[in-house]
Amino acid sequence: MELLAAITGLESVKDTENYEVDLYTDSKYVVDGISKGWAEKWRKNNWIKSDKKPALNPELWERLLNAVARLDGKVNFIWLKGHDGHEYNERCDEIARANATEYKNK
Repeated sequence: MELLAAITGLESVKDTENYEVDLYTDSKYVVDGISKGWAEKWRKNNWIKSDKKPALNPELWERLLNAVARLDGKVNFIWLKGHDGHEYNERCDEIARANATEYKNK
């Protein structure tokens, strides 16, 4: 879900000609996957990681890489500790839990 949240957010951005996007997430996986170049390496290696195991969720990583590229790489991935009182992180968690409950009850 962390990947999909980042993708959805970036795909909703219309234009970054005059500014950059700061994407905050409590997922080290997402931040490191982009910032450390893991996802690019996995894609170049046909979605195989350095340990020779397949990368998980390659279709989502592909979308995320494409969203970053569409914004000319003007995206800063910023990690923050989850459940640590950050106002917007706590709000996102509330929304996610509410939506999960609603989905479960359908």
